[in-house]
Amino acid sequence: MVYAVAAYLHFVAIFLLFALLVLEHQLFRLPLNFKRARSLFRVDLAFGIAAGLVLVTGAARAMRYGKGLDYYLNNSFFHAKIGVFVLVALLSIYPTATFLRWRPALKAGEVPAISAASARGVKLVIRIELAALLVLPLLAVMMARGYGVLPR
Repeated sequence: MVYAVAAYLHFVAIFLLFALLVLEHQLFRLPLNFKRARSLFRVDLAFGIAAGLVLVTGAARAMRYGKGLDYYLNNSFFHAKIGVFVLVALLSIYPTATFLRWRPALKAGEVPAISAASARGVKLVIRIELAALLVLPLLAVMMARGYGVLPR
């Protein structure tokens, strides 16, 4: 039963991560207003927390509640999955840094300033993150079905 609960928590964390990124994509549009800017700041914080939950629950599954660490470490699809997850994490730095720069304006009750070019960049990065996250289930299914096992 604990294996099923671990898998469930991992899936819920992944769904939450994706949902928060979709919400971020929907909220981020110009002209920006105070309410949406504050929501973006909070949603991005929740996105970071959800990413941490995905990482923790995934590590728990790999080390204790899955097929065993040896299986995962010897599977190329697992390495690809981790690589995509790291790519999303690195890409998320740009929107997060943008939203963090808004903090002083938000604390002052003001609408943060953002150029059209910067807004396009943030929106593009969020879209790339979403596309990359859509690849993760395919890699996970391939891995779980035994594809990608490296010869010893």
